Amino acid sequence: MAEMADMAEKKCPITNGLPTLRERPFDPPEALRAVDTFSRMTFPDGHEGWLVTGYRQGREILADKRFSSAARHKHLAFPSNRASDLEAEIPGLFEHMDPPDHTRFRKLLAGQFTLRRMRQLTPRIEEITAQYADAMLRKGPPADLVTDYSVPVSSQVICELLGVPVTDRDRFEAASEKLLRLDIDPQEVQAALMDLVDLTAQLLMRKQAEPADDVLSVLVAGEDVTLEESIGATLLLLVAGHETTANMLSLGTYALLNNPDQMDLLRMDESLVENAVEELLRYLTVVHVGVQRSPTEDVEIDGVTLREGETVLIHLPTVNRDPHQFTDPDRLDVTQGGLGHLTFSHGIHQCLGQQLARLELRIGYTTLLRRFPGLRLDAKPDDIPMRSNMTVYGVHQLPVAW
Repeated sequence: MAEMADMAEKKCPITNGLPTLRERPFDPPEALRAVDTFSRMTFPDGHEGWLVTGYRQGREILADKRFSSAARHKHLAFPSNRASDLEAEIPGLFEHMDPPDHTRFRKLLAGQFTLRRMRQLTPRIEEITAQYADAMLRKGPPADLVTDYSVPVSSQVICELLGVPVTDRDRFEAASEKLLRLDIDPQEVQAALMDLVDLTAQLLMRKQAEPADDVLSVLVAGEDVTLEESIGATLLLLVAGHETTANMLSLGTYALLNNPDQMDLLRMDESLVENAVEELLRYLTVVHVGVQRSPTEDVEIDGVTLREGETVLIHLPTVNRDPHQFTDPDRLDVTQGGLGHLTFSHGIHQCLGQQLARLELRIGYTTLLRRFPGLRLDAKPDDIPMRSNMTVYGVHQLPVAW
């Protein structure tokens, strides 16, 4: 055991953060697939931590109460112009909290994301996807699936759930995109963040005066939540709630078009869509920044000692391709699903909106399959611009025709 720990300690294969370029558009970076399950990692700010690429080990850490999610342990994972993660400094971002503060927000918001609530939302999401599919059909091919379908669908759904006027959609979409960029001036990022803070503050104060049946009204009515914390929680739900789903809709469609046999299976049997969503979530894993935890005491796993205060980055795209967990993990197979991928994380920080995301993806893909039986890529694969410069992966544009 001690020998294994010494070997892991001596290895430092990842320096200056994670690579963002995927040599193949749907697969994790090769450099991250060539390292050990536990590898030393130097973050761009010089912090010496760990990279975890094994499914079992990552799941174990995410469930272990000895690991903290607090913002003070967070380090930028990718090389970037930013000096620090600006969002981590904002109150109310409950993904960067440990209990009891984290528990306080989860209890307050959990009722807005139940399966019962999702069933109530289903007809409205079906209307929204049909609305944008019909608009694409009226305009005729070609279309950009990102701007004509994926982004507006996911944005409108999250707007209606949270209680954000759809008229503010363009503003928050532009600002959130800048927050996720790794290659722009830090001052632009700061300005985008302040614009979103200003927008959410206005919306929350409006809900204080005129509450409704939406998430923002629940936040401002919370007795133990300050306005500043409500702003942070809203930012998290707004940005994460539309960016991840929008990119999964586009990238998932691209993956299916790139695997026509799997697309044909879905066309022939729509009942496979639930399995297909789970498989695409595993296969693509758009949150390619991974998740970070830090042990609050020395913890030994598989003979490797993770020291107190060392940040551990669990790289979800690689974890979800672990051959010890998944059979033939690099193959997209829409007939399998529910195999326990970690795309929505695990443990107390498992994604609050995961059922909403699943519902949107099931309806979003089904609508495309029904309305566009001849959907095809309208560009060479090498010409599709990938979001390697973003913390949420996907495509910048996806030209399609039918």
